[in-house]
Amino acid sequence: MTATKNIAAVPGSRFSQTGGAVAANLAPASKNLLEKALSLVSDVQPGEGLGALLLTVNLIVLLGAYYLLKPVRESLILAEGSAEIRAYSSAAQAAILLGVVPLYGWISTYLNRVQLMRWTTLFFASNLVVFYALGRAGTREGVYFYIWVGIFNVFSIAQLWSFATDLYTDVQGKRLFPLLGVGASAGAVGGAWIAGKLIVPVGPYRMMLIGALALCLCVLLTRLAGYVIVMRAGASEKRKETETLSPVGGFQLLLSDRYLMLIAVLMVLLNIVSLSGDFILSKLLVANADHVVGSAAMLMKARKAYIGEFYAGYYEWTNIVSFVIQGFLVSRIFKWIGVRGSLFVLPALSFATFSSILVAPVLNVVRVLKVAENSTNYSLQNTVRNALMLPTSREAKYKAKAAIDTFCMRIGDVLQAGIIFLGTRLRFSVRGFSALTLVITIAWLIVAFLLFRMHKRRLPACC
Repeated sequence: MTATKNIAAVPGSRFSQTGGAVAANLAPASKNLLEKALSLVSDVQPGEGLGALLLTVNLIVLLGAYYLLKPVRESLILAEGSAEIRAYSSAAQAAILLGVVPLYGWISTYLNRVQLMRWTTLFFASNLVVFYALGRAGTREGVYFYIWVGIFNVFSIAQLWSFATDLYTDVQGKRLFPLLGVGASAGAVGGAWIAGKLIVPVGPYRMMLIGALALCLCVLLTRLAGYVIVMRAGASEKRKETETLSPVGGFQLLLSDRYLMLIAVLMVLLNIVSLSGDFILSKLLVANADHVVGSAAMLMKARKAYIGEFYAGYYEWTNIVSFVIQGFLVSRIFKWIGVRGSLFVLPALSFATFSSILVAPVLNVVRVLKVAENSTNYSLQNTVRNALMLPTSREAKYKAKAAIDTFCMRIGDVLQAGIIFLGTRLRFSVRGFSALTLVITIAWLIVAFLLFRMHKRRLPACC
């Protein structure tokens, strides 16, 4: 018994009691068939397979539901409004989140994590039923549904990752999060494919009901995953099932903790750089379409087909490369350079992208670089972002993460839109936008370095 306690007290040990430890005497001696299969993707240890699989399937269903609702969102707002209204609705999300984030923090002080996950997910499912009923009654709900999907997306995904960081130790998270990331990637690909098959025969409103059913399944999967993982844990982990969080708010946590603030700033800069790259790619594509097809009004149909075909291939390759990186490289990158070292991979790719545009803005070259950049963002960077929250308090994992993944992300959208507006007014060329974004990328690298140092102080022995 004494030996077990000594092992459990070692920081960074697999048996650490911090945030979801595993009791040594409960760990099986060898891996079962499931764990051996999952180890092809990530380093799954004996006894971890079923819980990790349930969380992975949960992410598949949740991301699948979002990508099922995404074309519904686009069809409603563009059919009932316009592209301009769509842009304004994106900006409105940031303003609404200023109120939603504190409300979520307040609710989480009265519910334990099981109740919080259950009732917030069921709340979103009930919203979809309401949207279905209003839509079938003839209500023009495109703007409201667009804003709702944006908030649902960032909140629900952030909350599920918060749940995972609360269940696992730092060492476990470093090993198992790449597997969970595969679930997110697979859900995105599968949901988009299913949406393409169903949107016409089923219609947008019935797809809302399918989304609601998927969220109800997520509630069940979350409960099962928590039960399986906690049953193997020590007493301190089991107490978390009934404990509520302190009343401190998400924004308050960001302002009082420099580490959390750096993560928030990193998210804002990342979003600005990524969206600026998308904007530059679209500018180059339009110019190329004018050259290849022509810009006359009579050729508009051909131009739309040319642009549509380009983006279809672009998104297809982005999804494929993202899935390959997540499934076969992320866990190995974490082993080679750790979570901290992985902080620099995406900004280095972005630096190469915008340096290339600055020298020679060639569409096909930028396309390849943007596929590499976006697929790395959706796979490795997304896993890094969630792993950074492992060495934080429970309040930070739920409340501060919600603020970072929702409000800070949308602030990045708004700032990037402002940069495009200002640059357009100043008649920036593609090289001008690239030079400005290159400066922002350098700032991102500096923030990554500061975060590297702070993370090392928090977890000196690993990651």
